[in-house]
Amino acid sequence: MASGFFALLDDIAAIMDDVAAMTKITTKKTAGILGDDLAVNAEKASGFVSSREIPVLWAITKGSMLNKIIILPLAFLLSAFIPGAVIAILLFGGLYLAYEGAEKIYEYIVPHPQDVVVDLKKDYTEDELLEKEKAKIKSAVVTDFILSVEIVIIALGTVVNETLVTQIIVVSIVALIATVGVYGIVAIIVRMDDLGLKLISKSNGSRGFLFGIGTFLVKALPIVIKSLSVIGTIALLLVAGGIFVHNIEYMHHFLDQIPSLLRDFLIGLVVGGVCLLLVNSFKMLFLKKR
Repeated sequence: MASGFFALLDDIAAIMDDVAAMTKITTKKTAGILGDDLAVNAEKASGFVSSREIPVLWAITKGSMLNKIIILPLAFLLSAFIPGAVIAILLFGGLYLAYEGAEKIYEYIVPHPQDVVVDLKKDYTEDELLEKEKAKIKSAVVTDFILSVEIVIIALGTVVNETLVTQIIVVSIVALIATVGVYGIVAIIVRMDDLGLKLISKSNGSRGFLFGIGTFLVKALPIVIKSLSVIGTIALLLVAGGIFVHNIEYMHHFLDQIPSLLRDFLIGLVVGGVCLLLVNSFKMLFLKKR
């Protein structure tokens, strides 16, 4: 009986070793989406009154956790009963990521009219402010749902050939890391300017160490958010290209004479450019006629 117990412990240890290894690989695969998730949510969580930033971020975090609770069981059911659907969804997700990355580059390079929002009202009541806050939280949670689907499917695609138990453990850990890690970093980012202002106030007007650090943090916040946006765009194309390379037989050895990162980026960019061309053509041909 004792030998059977120790054999069970040995099996559990082996499973946990596999889980740890697969979690590490899967986290690397989803790192690109996490970068984009971080950039999007840092932008969504900023712009509130200082005292409301953390409560708003906490509300978005709870919404993100609920998203994962909804998505994970559905993803595991697909993997258990229709495993081919996981790869199909993964490829469609790759098309979406490539399109999104190409669209961001297109909008940056090609001049286009910007929507100008004019808000004539200056003094909002407390109820009006809460309504605007709820609307922004709802928008952030909806965006998080889309990104969460991408993260879960990419993670699941990495371990789709493993046992269902391993899939559940690995993908659940990645989903938890995605939520806690991303929103924890977002909380630090959105409070950078407040910390900077506190350090400046403690410097008593002297241009010393505290003043320098505080000024740096205040000025760094918009740069950090813009940098995350650029990094997120590159990451989208890298992840999309990687999805196509690893899941389409023809692309396994396509451009294998160049570094894999450059190959993934180029494939993601080309596919994204084609998707962008098709979408824009559809808009011009059909939507403008209405």
